[in-house]
Amino acid sequence: MTSVTALPSRPRRPLVLSRRGAFPLHASVLVTLLAASSAPTPLYALYQAAWHFSAMTLTVVFSTYALSLLLALLTAGRLSDHLGRRPVLVGSLLAEAVAMAVFATAQGVPALIAARILQGLATGVATSAAGAALLDFEDPRRPGRATAANGITPVAGMALGVLAATALVQYAPAPTRTVYLLLLLLFTAQAAATLLTPETARPHPGARRSLRPAVTIAPASRSALALATPGIVAAWALGGFYSSLGPSLARLIAPDAARATGGLVFFTMTAAAGLAGYAARSLPARTVNLVGAALLIPGALLTLSGPQLRSLLPLFAGAALAGAGFGAVTQAALRLLLPPAAPAERAGTLAAYYVLSYLAMSVPAVLAGLLTNLYGLQTAVSLYAVTVVLLALTGLTRALGSRTT
Repeated sequence: MTSVTALPSRPRRPLVLSRRGAFPLHASVLVTLLAASSAPTPLYALYQAAWHFSAMTLTVVFSTYALSLLLALLTAGRLSDHLGRRPVLVGSLLAEAVAMAVFATAQGVPALIAARILQGLATGVATSAAGAALLDFEDPRRPGRATAANGITPVAGMALGVLAATALVQYAPAPTRTVYLLLLLLFTAQAAATLLTPETARPHPGARRSLRPAVTIAPASRSALALATPGIVAAWALGGFYSSLGPSLARLIAPDAARATGGLVFFTMTAAAGLAGYAARSLPARTVNLVGAALLIPGALLTLSGPQLRSLLPLFAGAALAGAGFGAVTQAALRLLLPPAAPAERAGTLAAYYVLSYLAMSVPAVLAGLLTNLYGLQTAVSLYAVTVVLLALTGLTRALGSRTT
């Protein structure tokens, strides 16, 4: 009788994504995070019609997201430098999935606010971790790709989120549920895929200490932040206006327009921002910053003229110009800020940039909602536009001064 000796089996290697595969995964995470952040914009009119709340309440709902995101950035923006990118990102993505479930089952404003708070906290932690991971996974043969991706993916995500939600408002039988259920599935799948990525941050002590609220900017990046701050504030303030009150402004100008119109205004802005950021990725950062600040001025003025002319055309034109300025300014700011930062300073520097951005996005939006309640939307738009123009002029002056020194 012949005995058969079994050949020793080779140990199975754990399935791990390559660095080349991890880069697009983390870019897609940023896209999905920002798509989820903008998805409620076209739905606000439906929520207002169903639950009868004011413009002030609308901006509070919008701003709870931005303010909770700020809290996360101030406390946990550097957490992935200490614990590792992978565990921080997986936990944040699962929290995002829970937030989408709360959105999908919301029956009133309190649930909407709760979902926005949870979403903001998760997004704040995830954006700094995913953005730093992009820099970690960058191909050394293609320098600058990660910085460009950090600038382009957020606005691309906002554009995709608002476009998808706008389409669902128009065609889906349950638009206030469908978009969130789709996003829930995406976040869950991305969390599972992130588990397969290699860890790039070296875990080290100090995680608890890093949770103390602080803004940490790489010393080499501080002069660039001072240069770019007025343009960043002007750009994100306009973004906050279009995201929160853009649909209301579209209804004021054209009450009989299709209900998807308000969402398309914000889509126009974010799509223009994404295209401008992509087009400017290889141009000198200081030149891009200068051009972006200049574009914000006519964008704000055209937005102001929409109610005066009772026409949607200047509103859409203003959104396109504001978006192009937004994309250029943010692209330039990140290219000025991130390359000088050391690897251990990347998450903190990126978090500091987002702290400034979301403060600029949320605080003026809340003030605009208050002004709308007190004096009407048209007056609020006028004051908002004048403020943005002054900020953009300051940014333009600084950008011109930096080019002559």
